[in-house]
Amino acid sequence: MKNVAVIGLGKVGSLVGTLLSDLFTVTGFDRQQPADKLPFTVKTGSVQDESALRELLSAQDAVVSCLPYNLNLPVARIAHEVGIHYFDLTEDVPTTTAIRKMAETSKGVMAPQCGLAPGFIGIVGADLYNRFTKLRDVELRVGALPRFPNGLMGYSFTWSPAGVINEYINDAEVIHNGERKMVPSLEGIEMINIEGQEFEAFSTSGGLGTMCETLAGKVDTLNYKTMRYPGHARLMRFLLYELILKEKRELVEQILTEAKPPVREDVVYVYAVVEGWKNDQLSREEFYQAYHPIDINGKEWRAISWTTAASVAAVVEMVANGTLPSKGFIKQEEISFEAFMKTKNGGLYANHHV
Repeated sequence: MKNVAVIGLGKVGSLVGTLLSDLFTVTGFDRQQPADKLPFTVKTGSVQDESALRELLSAQDAVVSCLPYNLNLPVARIAHEVGIHYFDLTEDVPTTTAIRKMAETSKGVMAPQCGLAPGFIGIVGADLYNRFTKLRDVELRVGALPRFPNGLMGYSFTWSPAGVINEYINDAEVIHNGERKMVPSLEGIEMINIEGQEFEAFSTSGGLGTMCETLAGKVDTLNYKTMRYPGHARLMRFLLYELILKEKRELVEQILTEAKPPVREDVVYVYAVVEGWKNDQLSREEFYQAYHPIDINGKEWRAISWTTAASVAAVVEMVANGTLPSKGFIKQEEISFEAFMKTKNGGLYANHHV
């Protein structure tokens, strides 16, 4: 693997390209030239322009889509058609289902969901649950938050507003009492106290990726919840359901982005807990880290940007170096945490936590 295209050069896409350009020849693709100078070639064009996309991808060995969830499939289809590796960051379940179908006949890897959640949290969760002989409970939690919250919502949109609204509205898959089922997002609120800081966590869709299928019949409880400062879920429910703004996604995205613009000082919390038996001994294993903004190549990157970008870049590295298969569908929970952390980009996680 030598040539990698990165499509969608927002905050995360720009950083994915920057991180990969140390190891591969990267070509970026976006509707317009990015505001900041990037250390790789950038071509302009629309992802709706199939011929331009096909021409670009025919010269590549792999493509990473950093587009909003609803624009991934055209890229995946052309990657499949020209026979190259495909990676993305989607949390959208129908998108993943369609990509999985393509993976049955793909010449390269089809690896969606390589971000933070789904993505890194699944790799962490699997590392914990693989230490047990029998499982009882797997709970995965991620929060990407402003470090210094203000206002009732205690939030800022450092991530794609379309993605956030999508995971708040769609139902979430869980295993409850040993059964796979769907539950409404923004429900199942629990309180988490980490070192004196109080959070709420509630169900959101997509965070588990394919893990419900992987652990079906092996665990009593499996769920993924998003962490926020207390009171957030109630306000989002009011907005989406009482004011019926769920019918007007673009409007709600516009309102929230204007009301809660991205902050520089953000923090990403990753928390996982697994309970079960090691031989006959009931045990509990936990993982907790907080990640803050870091400096890469003389530029400061938000925690949400670098944790997401480093995750997908590490998976690309693992396919390139043969640690992961070179064709077919890759589940996040099949990725070795140890091998992930040994990659150049996975190493960012090892060196920048609190």
